Amino acid sequence: MGGGAHFPTKILLLLLWVLAAAAVAESSIGVNWGTVALHRLSPEVVVDLLKDNKITKVKLFDADPAVLSALAGSGIEVMVGIPNEMLSAFSTSASATDSWVAQNVSKFVGKGGVDIKYVAVGNEPFLTSYSGQFQPYVVPAVMNLQQSLAKANLAGTVKIVVPCNADAYESSLPSQGTFRSDLTQIMAQLVSFLNSTGAPFVVNIYPFLSLYSSSDFPQDYAFFGGTSHPVVDGSNIYYNAFDGNLDTLIAALSKLGFGQMPIVIGEIGWPTDGAVSANLNAAKAFNQGLVNHVVSNKGTPLRPGVSPADIYLFSLLDEGAKSILPGNFERHWGIFTFDGQAKYPLNLGNGRLKNAKQVKYLPSRWCVANPYRDLSAVANHFRLACSYADCTTLNYGGSCNDIGEKGNISYAFNSYYQLQKQNPKSCDFDGLGMVTSSNPSVGDCRFLVGVTENDDSSGVSLHGRRFMFSLIISLLCFHLLLR
Repeated sequence: MGGGAHFPTKILLLLLWVLAAAAVAESSIGVNWGTVALHRLSPEVVVDLLKDNKITKVKLFDADPAVLSALAGSGIEVMVGIPNEMLSAFSTSASATDSWVAQNVSKFVGKGGVDIKYVAVGNEPFLTSYSGQFQPYVVPAVMNLQQSLAKANLAGTVKIVVPCNADAYESSLPSQGTFRSDLTQIMAQLVSFLNSTGAPFVVNIYPFLSLYSSSDFPQDYAFFGGTSHPVVDGSNIYYNAFDGNLDTLIAALSKLGFGQMPIVIGEIGWPTDGAVSANLNAAKAFNQGLVNHVVSNKGTPLRPGVSPADIYLFSLLDEGAKSILPGNFERHWGIFTFDGQAKYPLNLGNGRLKNAKQVKYLPSRWCVANPYRDLSAVANHFRLACSYADCTTLNYGGSCNDIGEKGNISYAFNSYYQLQKQNPKSCDFDGLGMVTSSNPSVGDCRFLVGVTENDDSSGVSLHGRRFMFSLIISLLCFHLLLR
């Protein structure tokens, strides 16, 4: 009788252990959806792309109302971003954060709305290259936003996070990880706040950048297939940069007393163009290796059997209008091309990636160098085209680097022509350009055809027509009130 009385308790404890283990094993793969694009797909097409590929988590860098409206009712979990430039105002004005929460969170959540789980305060605001520009504003902005969420009765469901670059911490070995000395006090406050609200620490990890910036960095250490240059840290051995970087953060958190804090990888990925080490094969090897590594739930030496809570691949789509100050690769991080076509076979756990549907392309026309004209005076036209359009694939290490002088000119002309929605005048270049219906793509060098999110030839987008319709209704109502 006495032994039998404990049997249900043992069963209950076993069930709780199984459930806890299942929760730990559930590490989801999401994506970053950036919109700094020259050719922008409609948000509805992108949301359908996410749903078709069973991608259930997405991280945004702002709170674009068109994007949030398209995500409504999708069931996709969303992290909404606040740009660094807004942190100063948010750190001193509760009314500013109240207004932002009302317009960008409260307005969209609720039944049939957007599943906003996180609000990301800034984007790598502690980055060393910012020279402390945003550091004083982060914690005060976080506190004001938390109060605004509480006023809106959302503090229990929407968590505030601060995406940090991996340069926020440092060490020569993972076990010696510590936050930068200039961040010690700020991180102590921030991590304590995150712990009090049950929010994770969000970090961006980029082994590619380590390889790109250092010729001494072992190439195989950046990937997940093992290395001939493992990092030995006491009894722990690290065979890839991801695990070593993650444990450095875990050690830094432990030194603040929060060694068990959940961690989310806010950005991680590999570009496919614009640098020697940025190509399709390397991107496929890294991203597939990452996914396999995470879903296997091996964890790291400091957290065996525990993967990060979530991982957001960087990124969903190429963004042709991004700054290339970090490098030409910056516009080529997407696992999909700008028009939603999978770049390479990649399985995120739900089968191979599927291409976007219902993409509206411009006609199959390209602008190329006129073979019947002397091109000796083309330099200024070439520079003009590339100052507006994206020509990064023509540079050393790019996929179009070896297509020859005329090929380079044609690529630049066509990129500008497509950006101008195939306006015939945009292919003139003083008679040096001509329109062709023959695809000039060569090998891996793709000459693009632009996309349009317009539903008709009026040049007014779906969102624009909705706005105008609402405006007309409002004006009519106002007119009736005055009668």
